[in-house]
This record gives sequence, structure tokens and C-alpha cells, in this order.
Amino acid sequence: MELAYYSDYAVRLVNSEQPSRGLDTLTSLEAVRELFGTSTQMARRLADGDLTRLRAVRVRLRAVFEAAAEGDEVRAVDLLNALLMEFPVSPQISGHEHRDDDGRPKWHMHIADHAASAGANYTATACMGLAVHLTEYGVDRLGICQAAPCRNAYLDTSTNRSRRYCSDRCATRANVAAYRARKRLESERSPARTGLAADASQDSSAVAER
Repeated sequence: MELAYYSDYAVRLVNSEQPSRGLDTLTSLEAVRELFGTSTQMARRLADGDLTRLRAVRVRLRAVFEAAAEGDEVRAVDLLNALLMEFPVSPQISGHEHRDDDGRPKWHMHIADHAASAGANYTATACMGLAVHLTEYGVDRLGICQAAPCRNAYLDTSTNRSRRYCSDRCATRANVAAYRARKRLESERSPARTGLAADASQDSSAVAER
């Protein structure tokens, strides 16, 4: 499994809260288990303190995405480096559970579960994955959805680095809102143009009468 895969851990954690909407799904240990997804080994080690720890890390990870979205690459890297120092990873080579067509192990880098707690392990995994993604693809590949009031984090995997929204749904909503705004502006300008045309017509009539 490529380490960049783990960057999705960071996205899932950040998007468990939508501050602008006042929504927060990370409010219980059961919600944390859902956040872990298929990582059953981490989920089995969950303790009460992990919920508080992950909620605090979530704020710091969102700051990384926001700095990247604002074009402040140095700040984004500094914030992520601080997390990497606080939550170091334990990489190891794995592959016994994956075999190629000849039955040989498909060796790959894996992040070992050696952290003191499930929350710390999730954080280390998320930060390492995000760091690999950032260094391989660029800081500008980390974004914040521009469809207000969403503000979800996302990883831009487009070929031309053009992504601006976290999902097709948000992109459609933003396009519809922009279209309606243009139509409203055109409608507001129309009476003014009509009035100017009427004034011009009256002036022409007055000149003709003279």
C-alpha cells in the first residue's frame, strides 16, 4: 500500500466537522470507530481519551489545508511538520498478505501500529500520508471547498490542478448559484437600460418637432 493512500485519513478527520454549518459528527467513540473504517486493529484499542485527542488534531489539520488553500505553502508545511514531530510514525516493510501471480510477496511500505494509543496512531498515519501526498504532488493539491458554506477539505487529483470543490454536488451548487447571480444582475440592469432608451427616444422626438 502506498503511503500517499493514508492522506485520506486526514481528509476524513477534517471533514468530520463543518464549522460554518455548526455540524460535528465526531462526538462519540462509535463515531471514531466509523472514522477508522476498515482499520479494525486501531478500533479495538480505542479509549475515551482518543476522542478528545482526535478533535484537537482535527483543528490543526484543518489549518494545514486552509494555509495551503490560501497559497501559504511555508505555513502549511510548518504546521504539518509540527504534527509529524509530535506524532512520529513507525514504518515497516509488509507484503506477506499480498502475493503476485507467482506467489511471491508484494513488498510495500506500511505504517506499523506502535503508537501509544489508537488516536495517536490514527494521527501519525494521517499526517504521514498527507506529508507524502504533499511532497509528491505539491502543496497546491491540498484545498478547501469554495462552495460556501461547505469548506470541506479535499485532495486535488485532477490532471490540470483545477479542482475547486470537494464534490460534484458542491460544484453543481456553486455553478447554479453563480448562474442565478448573473441573471439577477442582468435583470437589475435591464430597467436602467430601458429607462435610458426611453429618454433617448424622447430627446429625439423633441429635436424632430423643432
